Amino acid sequence: MSQALQGLLDLLDLEQIEQDIFRGQSRFAVVPRVFGGQVAAQALVAAGRTVPGDRLAHSLHAYFLRAGEAGAPIVYTVDRIRDGRSFTTRRVVAVQHGQPIFHLSASFQTYEEGMEHQADMPPAPDPETLETTAEMLPRYLAAYGDEGVAQRMLEARAAVDLRYVDAPPFATVGQPREPRSQVWFRTNGKLDGAIDEPLLHVCLATYVSDMTLLDSVLLAHGRGGWVTGDVVGASLDHAMWFHRPFRADEWLLYDQESPSASGGRGLGQARIYTQDGRLAITVIQEGVVRIPR
Repeated sequence: MSQALQGLLDLLDLEQIEQDIFRGQSRFAVVPRVFGGQVAAQALVAAGRTVPGDRLAHSLHAYFLRAGEAGAPIVYTVDRIRDGRSFTTRRVVAVQHGQPIFHLSASFQTYEEGMEHQADMPPAPDPETLETTAEMLPRYLAAYGDEGVAQRMLEARAAVDLRYVDAPPFATVGQPREPRSQVWFRTNGKLDGAIDEPLLHVCLATYVSDMTLLDSVLLAHGRGGWVTGDVVGASLDHAMWFHRPFRADEWLLYDQESPSASGGRGLGQARIYTQDGRLAITVIQEGVVRIPR
């Protein structure tokens, strides 16, 4: 296991400070605020720790309320909304410096047999044939004359082996194209032993899901985004549905598109597939996407 992945696992290992109250640490990301995927993943960890182990997360719906301060701890308070025969519902509020910065509702379910169908997995190249982030980022970002941006992004993504199928937005500035993008991802190391549990895999996928989803919005307008500074953005809300079991340490295809952008907001929607073609997760996110004046 890489040191970066161990650091991410430590970040998700919340401290319980009272019944249904947990504290998590935060760290710096590419931009000077807490990475939204970190807060969402930690909130799901907090919710999951109050649910019986035989009930698996099947959906989450979240709102980002305020920018979090990187480096400051975050307190997660869990409300036990409902414990039914099949479903369990939890609500989590993340608080920093006395202010709510994030709100999450999550639902968990016991396993059931039922009807089965899914959308087909789209074509995608073998992830092993694609460049790693560490290989491609310095080359693309060198054009912006800020080595610190490349270094911060490499550090922020070091726990994840994330590979772009096509060029990312910051590599094609000024060249609008179809608002679709694909990335393959998995953790940068295997998960095993005591840490290998379904909730952890779901939380890790939640963490990664906030990294690239709004890229498809930028592609339609030839903008480089948060990296190049030609767009100011932040996540507003985020929803995920977990359909089938998966492992975050095995390749997952993140197939993303943007059906709309308007009013200073952009919408991204995506499906995440296992390498053998099973639809594992559906994701929808809206974010602020503004052109600086």
